[in-house]
Amino acid sequence: MPPPRGFVHEQRRDGTVVVTHHGRTAATLRGGRAEKFLAELAAGDPQLVMARWTGAYRFGNERTARDHPRNRTGRTGRR
Repeated sequence: MPPPRGFVHEQRRDGTVVVTHHGRTAATLRGGRAEKFLAELAAGDPQLVMARWTGAYRFGNERTARDHPRNRTGRTGRR
């Protein structure tokens, strides 16, 4: 699985942090959450941290879940 990319964060004067993914707003963090985010951002891989905080990351089990019989309604025509 390739690492996440395309995330950019902007810290505004009022302390708000806006995280965008490919130009679209993915999260807006304020107050204590913004401070915690910035501290974690400084300590780890920025792209991975932003992906995790926005929820825009993959767990690695999507293919397995897609092929499960209860999730195959769109491809087989029956449930």
